Amino acid sequence: MAKKSVATIQTGSKRLTKAIKMVKSPKSGAYIFVESIMIPEKVDEFLKAK
Repeated sequence: MAKKSVATIQTGSKRLTKAIKMVKSPKSGAYIFVESIMIPEKVDEFLKAK
């Protein structure tokens, strides 16, 4: 994982976070970006997962 980014998004009463991480594709070897919108407590778990 080369880069990671975290942004905070507020929609109404919910507080959400958009996390982006760059992972290496096992097929081609190229890097791809994986994005996910989640609650802030799950960000560390998302960034640590492969």
